[in-house]
Amino acid sequence: MSTAKTSPEEAVDAVSTDTPPSDSLREEYETLSDQVRKYRFAYYNEDAPLVSDAEFDQLYRRLEKLEALHPELVTNDSPTQEVGGEVSAAFAPVEHLSRMYSLEDVFSLDELDAWVKRAEASIASIAPGSKVRWLTELKIDGLAVNLLYRNGELVRAATRGDGTTGEDITHNVLTIASIPRRLQGENLPSEVEIRGEVFIPSKEFTRLNEKMVDAGKAPFANPRNAAAGSLRQKDPKVTAERPLSMYVHGIGAREGLGAASQSETYELLKAWGLPTSPYYKVLETYDEVLEFIAVNGEQRHSLAHEIDGIVVKVDDFALQRALGHTSRVPRWSVAYKYPPEEVNTKLLDIRVNVGRTGRVTPYGMMEPVKVAGSTVEMATLHNQDVVKAKGVKIGDTVVLRKAGDVIPEIVGPVVALRDGSERDFVMPTHCPSCGTELKPAKEGDVDIRCPNARSCPSQLRERVFHLAGRGAFDIEALGWEAAIALTSPAEPQTPPLTSEAGLFDLKIEDLADVRIERPKRSKGVVVGTELVPYFYTKGTAKKPSEPSANTRKLFEELEKAKSQPLWRVLVALSIRHVGPTAARALATAFGSMENIRAATEEQLAHVDGVGPTIAAALEEWFAEDWHVEIVDSWARAGVRMADERDDSQPRTLEGLTVVVTGTLPNFSRDEAKEAIITRGGKASGSVSKKTDYLVAGENAGTKLDKAESLGVPVLDEDGFRQLLENGPLDSGSADNAEDNAEDEETTP
Repeated sequence: MSTAKTSPEEAVDAVSTDTPPSDSLREEYETLSDQVRKYRFAYYNEDAPLVSDAEFDQLYRRLEKLEALHPELVTNDSPTQEVGGEVSAAFAPVEHLSRMYSLEDVFSLDELDAWVKRAEASIASIAPGSKVRWLTELKIDGLAVNLLYRNGELVRAATRGDGTTGEDITHNVLTIASIPRRLQGENLPSEVEIRGEVFIPSKEFTRLNEKMVDAGKAPFANPRNAAAGSLRQKDPKVTAERPLSMYVHGIGAREGLGAASQSETYELLKAWGLPTSPYYKVLETYDEVLEFIAVNGEQRHSLAHEIDGIVVKVDDFALQRALGHTSRVPRWSVAYKYPPEEVNTKLLDIRVNVGRTGRVTPYGMMEPVKVAGSTVEMATLHNQDVVKAKGVKIGDTVVLRKAGDVIPEIVGPVVALRDGSERDFVMPTHCPSCGTELKPAKEGDVDIRCPNARSCPSQLRERVFHLAGRGAFDIEALGWEAAIALTSPAEPQTPPLTSEAGLFDLKIEDLADVRIERPKRSKGVVVGTELVPYFYTKGTAKKPSEPSANTRKLFEELEKAKSQPLWRVLVALSIRHVGPTAARALATAFGSMENIRAATEEQLAHVDGVGPTIAAALEEWFAEDWHVEIVDSWARAGVRMADERDDSQPRTLEGLTVVVTGTLPNFSRDEAKEAIITRGGKASGSVSKKTDYLVAGENAGTKLDKAESLGVPVLDEDGFRQLLENGPLDSGSADNAEDNAEDEETTP
């Protein structure tokens, strides 16, 4: 291999097709071939993937690129010339009547666009004037299975294997309730191969792994791994205990079947009693295909099963036959794969974080890895029961998932890569921040908490960080590091804040001596640590230390925060369950902090959007003297504790529940909610049968789909303005007694 700092892929790019492959490129090709074979065998034959799908795809594409540049390297046993995996000796081999192919994968919309144009050009040349319709469906992350029916009777089931020969798994498939032993109806084909995917639904996968761990067994890495492992059990009784499902999506060999298209075949399959996917559409245009991809990309984690992409097929069988196949894939179908959201990385440690309400949350510290567009090195594990249910150990290689802006999640361990050095996580019995014994807040709680709410440094730090957030005082200059500096500076300093009560009494000179520990560097290399001022600049002989620009901005924003509306003050107090929705409802109903404090638990619970749980939490919070001192101290410092009531505002939305989704040109999300609440309505965050109206802006997403399916009226911004001004067009309104309790914690 060359010692130059060039990646293998760059090395491939740098070589002309006219140049014979060098020894280093031949070595690269052999290494890639061996890796792809090894990982493919583990995936298909041992049901124990050693790398993530994204990593395998990257290796496979590099191999394809090398072969495209140097066709002389390609041999008959190249992994790119094979379909799927080998046939295991543990099962009887079965020859398919009609070959089972793989699908060509594309990884970007540009590649999909190029594929569609090639397919359309080929169709135009072989069948001029033909109209192409695209059958578009979800790419199920499961195990490909071939069902053979003769005169309507299921006589055999087999895995795909290498495409020509599969494994006989008939006895195991017969345990899957959704697969009929006999087809329904009359005039059934004398012989037909029906192809589909066996999978485990997402919710059932979680339950299955919990059972595996409880039984002392290793959990599965992913649903596909679980489905494949379940179908390859030697004892069908074990398979019967697994929550397997199947969707059929294709036809192999057929006799006496006269369907003219893929979609027509799907209707036949459904009529025969076979389980077909509800997630497919026949689309007339490529733009509709793109929309299908976008919509299902947003919804992919709310579907019944895991998917990793979208399959696009030419619907017409005559056109399929005309386009034909390569040695490995059909030319009439392609799989668009979504950007990877799962990768493998090393779990270096499991630590715990103590949140602002005292909840102790385990989280994983991992080797930094890029996933879903960002570098991740920490992921939540929620509580000790979740750690146990996932079966992860410190030192494991783990599957990490990050979907868009969602907090990264550790899915589970890659058990096949364990070497015995891994160790179990043990939940601490005492708070790592203050040493107080940990315990549940009440009997039966899964979460354990640090009861030292007043003095625990971690809880104070988290509360200070929370009160500066966008949903509370919105103090941009008070971030995570500033919260640490204010509450937990480097020892032996006394923190400027020992309670959030003193936040608005701070003076800029109080922060002059605050130091934090930072890495010390010499010529760009870390050589230790040093204490440096956080809020002030480093002083020199010529220029004495002075408040930094960010510190001056902090005090300007603290002054602005004093005039924030009452609901933001309520959120800033970190009262358990009181998030923005409940806080707005309380502020609207009572108008002032004094009225809220004076209200009985029954009066609080009666407020729409509050309910008994939040009411009890409020009563409990105000019963603590040190909590009351926070409110009183802020009030003395000039923090606004009452809203100006505008009694002239018409109550046009009294009793109505309105959901706002997407982007509105002239309303921020908070402004839209405020407009609804001040007119007597309830601004809900989820669509249900109790929703009266959905206001949909640009990129409305899944809430719009749900509203349409439930028959909820949908308004654009103009319609929303009319609703605010005039109320509903009819007199009907929905019962909207819906609890919106929120208990937000900050997790690293």
